Amino acid sequence: MAKSKRNKIVPLTQTDKKGRAGKDALYEQIRESADLYKYIWIFSVENMRNTYLKTVRSEWKTSRFFFGRTKVMAKALGTSPEDEHKDNLHKLAEQLVGHVGLLFTNVEPAEVQEFFANYTESDYARSGVKATSTYVVPEGPVHRGEEIFPHNMEPQLRSLGMPTVLNNGIVTLLNEYRVCKEGQTLTPEQAQLLKLFHVQMAEFHVTLKSYYKDGEIHRV
Repeated sequence: MAKSKRNKIVPLTQTDKKGRAGKDALYEQIRESADLYKYIWIFSVENMRNTYLKTVRSEWKTSRFFFGRTKVMAKALGTSPEDEHKDNLHKLAEQLVGHVGLLFTNVEPAEVQEFFANYTESDYARSGVKATSTYVVPEGPVHRGEEIFPHNMEPQLRSLGMPTVLNNGIVTLLNEYRVCKEGQTLTPEQAQLLKLFHVQMAEFHVTLKSYYKDGEIHRV
């Protein structure tokens, strides 16, 4: 007969006193969720944005999401057969590395996979992200979409590296300027320029890695 693992207490001895209450609360919430829901998913997030994650949470109000503090989440699940909350949960905890989170749900796997396969949000790329395309601003009056770029923003464009001047109150580029090249890692200046030109090169999406049910780990 399998031994009960529900009431075992694992102290968070490696956590500091600052924020200890929050970590203890997270620990308990994860263990309670493990008892309430049939499925526990590991997911990763590409181009993390809190706004979009809140949107996903609102779409899945009957489920629970936890993101960040992977060490605490791993301890809550159990990092070894001796301290795991349920049979083989330590194998799931091993995957809590990097920018990953936990999804607790009673929704069947096929529906979970279908939702996240089709959920994406476009956003502005941050510095450190690779450009998905080459973006070039032609010589002459500077346009943003179909409109001329606001004249009061010319100093900002120049400070970001663009060779611009005001010509009769019109922001003018002295020669063609390549903001970025496809595959290039964006600098803070390039990321800011792309945002000023309303060019989005990032995509928020959730990738499902595996899920746990009744002592078994299922890869996806």
